[in-house]
Amino acid sequence: MSHDHAPNTVGDWTLSRDQHDIALLSLDCTNREVNTLTPAVLDDLSTLLSELEQHPPAGLIIRSGKVGSFIVGADIDQFAAVDSYQALEPLIRSGWDTYSQLAKLPFPTLALIDGHCLGGGLELALACRYRVAVDRPSAKLGLPEVMLGILPAWGGIKRLPELIGAAAALPLLLSGKQLAPRRAASLGIVDLVVAERVAEGTASHVVLNGIAPRKRSWLARASNTAMLKPLIAKRVRRDIERKDPHQHYPAPRIIAEVWEKHDGNPLEAPQQLDALIQSPVTPQLIRLFGLQEQLKGTARQPNVAPMRRVHVVGAGVMGGDIAAWCALKGFRVTLQDQDIERIAPAIGRAQQLFKRRLRRDKRAITAAFDRLIADPQGLGVASADVVIEAIGEQLEAKHALYQALEPHLKADAILATNTSSLALEALREGLEQPQRLIGIHFFNPVARMPLVEVVHTGDADSDAVQRACAFVGAIDKLPLKVKSTPGFLVNAVLAPYLLEAMRALDEGTSKAAIDTSMEAFGMPMGPLALADTVGLDVIHAAGSALQDAAQVPRCLTERLELGHLGRKSGRGFYHWPEGKRDKRADQESGDVSADRQLALRLITPLVEQTRQQLHNGIVESADLADAGVIFGTGYAPFSGGPLTDSRIAAKDDI
Repeated sequence: MSHDHAPNTVGDWTLSRDQHDIALLSLDCTNREVNTLTPAVLDDLSTLLSELEQHPPAGLIIRSGKVGSFIVGADIDQFAAVDSYQALEPLIRSGWDTYSQLAKLPFPTLALIDGHCLGGGLELALACRYRVAVDRPSAKLGLPEVMLGILPAWGGIKRLPELIGAAAALPLLLSGKQLAPRRAASLGIVDLVVAERVAEGTASHVVLNGIAPRKRSWLARASNTAMLKPLIAKRVRRDIERKDPHQHYPAPRIIAEVWEKHDGNPLEAPQQLDALIQSPVTPQLIRLFGLQEQLKGTARQPNVAPMRRVHVVGAGVMGGDIAAWCALKGFRVTLQDQDIERIAPAIGRAQQLFKRRLRRDKRAITAAFDRLIADPQGLGVASADVVIEAIGEQLEAKHALYQALEPHLKADAILATNTSSLALEALREGLEQPQRLIGIHFFNPVARMPLVEVVHTGDADSDAVQRACAFVGAIDKLPLKVKSTPGFLVNAVLAPYLLEAMRALDEGTSKAAIDTSMEAFGMPMGPLALADTVGLDVIHAAGSALQDAAQVPRCLTERLELGHLGRKSGRGFYHWPEGKRDKRADQESGDVSADRQLALRLITPLVEQTRQQLHNGIVESADLADAGVIFGTGYAPFSGGPLTDSRIAAKDDI
């Protein structure tokens, strides 16, 4: 370290220079676990950049003072507190001007990214000439603002398309998708991905010696020109309309317009931003983000030792997919069933999952595949930190299995059931240590559903429950603690909704009218398609436990008698060859439009059951009930959830 330049601390930033006259600028937000960008942090950054303009170094490296965490973006509370563009404009201008100042510096600049680099954090990195990322598969890079109902306002809409081309950048801007460092590098967002031990040396080398510029295609370079922008924007708008035909979400449309007509500068689109800020959707999405963070907080259990090994018993659709997901997320997984023939289909599905999720990264796919081990003898039980039972819903069979498993479990191992309908109290009978059995209830399809219910019998703060929540967080899912009761939270509220849709079908309402009306309401799929996805046998079991007196819909009974269980059997209400819905085979004649009254009829039992589960203490709060139903069923996120949705009480137009 040069003695000529003592470290200069301004707010949460520290500026120093090394022996090569490279300026090192570190951010470490005091009293926070992660770095967030507040107005004060931005002002202090601008002050330090002005100082560097006066005394130019050989180069600048911006890094985090927190190990394994770069910058997670702006402080979300800032957006929740404003209700007009006028109130937000100073913050937007501050970030835009400061990052423009960074981008114009005459010497090489580099963002050394270690850990999550999101929102304003990635926009800061994009304003640098180079980006070097530490190779942490758990780290994520992205611009998730659209998921909060807002937009990247500090240059992301301009710089990301300029860097990697509009065709690659706009899908990221419009979906909020987050990427692991290697995937970001393959797209050209990051220049190099390196091991932690050589990160600082690599960053210094790049700043002093430069790096060969990445070759971009002609189309990527031309995609931001006046000639091609309208064509690309037209295609993008068509895509937005396909995904959100009922215009529930304003942010994607405004992001596309700011890119096309204002060169990515939101300060030139005050009317659009004002409409975005005043939209009722924005505060609900910001609230939902907060609820998601609350669930992630449940997974943070500092006193729980790391878990490495999982044993799954039952290689059916759920058990096999749970095993595959755990292997994908870095766990060593043994998968048990009666013989290797029963395990083979699950291994095949796992391979497809790895290829899809790991983007044909052969090394990563091989590593994931190596972590998933067929284990018909159940040898993995003795070394497993978590043992998950995912066999059929027969109480006696589960009891017999637990009695066989319990003597072989490690002292601190979790024994978990993925039951969707049996009471935990009944399942615990006969165990030497009944409190160690808890529910870890996944939803189908495992890879797509973010929520996992952690089921307890009133001992929500027990060691087993805390360990289960930590495990759920370690596999990148959201743990929701629920009390043992038929259907828990999600299936309990889904069953009356899906059964009501089936009754409407029995009455002669068409499948298309039922599903189209609920898609217009804001559901990601209609109730009949969802019933097929969940499994008609699961719906029947949950419905029977919840509604003893209710008549089972005729259409459900008929399909169960035929063995048509939905997606997993290839046929239910719809055809599902190879697990994908064949929409051509299910087309109904005539034009089908959404029916507001039908949607309100179908959703009302779900809302009433959510209120009932909250009243019964199945979930701790109304906020968590909303979060559970949104993340567990896909309930219209823009509405805030069933207990917050103003359309239900007011019976307004959908």
